[in-house]
Amino acid sequence: MEIVTSISELKPGDTSTLHIHHGDESYYFLEGGTVELPDGRQVPIPTGTIGLNVRDTPHGAYKVVGDKTIKLLTVHIVDKGKPLYDTPK
Repeated sequence: MEIVTSISELKPGDTSTLHIHHGDESYYFLEGGTVELPDGRQVPIPTGTIGLNVRDTPHGAYKVVGDKTIKLLTVHIVDKGKPLYDTPK
């Protein structure tokens, strides 16, 4: 196993593609904003939102909308030697 911690910023117009991890990912929104899902629904994500994406579960697939940059802290506990992100099967 390997632990990878990172901070990401997603500006308005940026997208997160549908992906998986070969392990678990926990996240904390340092700065919230609004995202648009593939079905067109817009969802606010408040600052302080936390969550967990479990191994091999597809997630992402959203676009940042509005005028706020989203800042996200993630901690991945993943299989060593595998890619951090992968395309779902």
